[in-house]
Amino acid sequence: MSKKRHTPDDEPFFVVRSASGQFAHGAALPAHSHPWGQLIFAGAGVMTVWTAQGTWVAPPHWAVWAPPGVAHAMRFTGESALRTLYLRPDVFDALPARCAVIAVAPLLRELILRAVEIGMLDRREPVHAAMAVLIADAVRAEPTPSLDLPMPRSAVLRRVADHLAAAPANRARHSALARRFGVGVRTLERGFLAETGLSLGHWRRQVRMLHALRQLGAGLPVKVVASGAGYRSASAFVAAFRGALETTPGRYFATVDAAGVQNAEGIRSARARRG
Repeated sequence: MSKKRHTPDDEPFFVVRSASGQFAHGAALPAHSHPWGQLIFAGAGVMTVWTAQGTWVAPPHWAVWAPPGVAHAMRFTGESALRTLYLRPDVFDALPARCAVIAVAPLLRELILRAVEIGMLDRREPVHAAMAVLIADAVRAEPTPSLDLPMPRSAVLRRVADHLAAAPANRARHSALARRFGVGVRTLERGFLAETGLSLGHWRRQVRMLHALRQLGAGLPVKVVASGAGYRSASAFVAAFRGALETTPGRYFATVDAAGVQNAEGIRSARARRG
């Protein structure tokens, strides 16, 4: 079905815009921003979104919210199907002011796909207006902190964070990190907690887990992912994964919601990659 033709006179009535695209493994979009808030969803593959404040990783049953005007860069792991919505800021109140990971339940997933199919949601159309309200309500829902990585603000701690993020398997003691960057251990530890809300140990575990999610999204086997993320064994990684996300890696990537609704396309491609 072709999308409805619009004229400039329709512009004031659009409350949600949409876009879609296919991206190969490793594809990236440089830092950019939008005047409308953006709900970024990939029905297949894994997205990583960076801003000055932090990093967010979203497998197929999560989306990332980028508020209006917030510069963000993106990278795709695995063959990715991007479906994104833009919400008009002067229409919807109380949308998150910071980037966040949003759980994509079956209803939100169908709303995203339908909105992309339509192209623009027009508030003069009752069905479109109702869809837009439901989408905005989902964005306002409590964000999920388990898949984000807040970055410290101060220059020295930012250098430490960049060093650790570039080498997820690094298991250097905090004292060794402190000496390397010329700060005291207590200053290092207290600084991370104060500036990110996470202890340094928790922050490092988050780095390893996010790296592992990207590698799993690329189709690498669990044993390889565990080693590359600095876990001592595959079983230790699976235990950590279960502790963080309450499921196993295989089930996580085969399930798009707690009710067990599956993304058949994603499962087929994952199985093909993993043999």
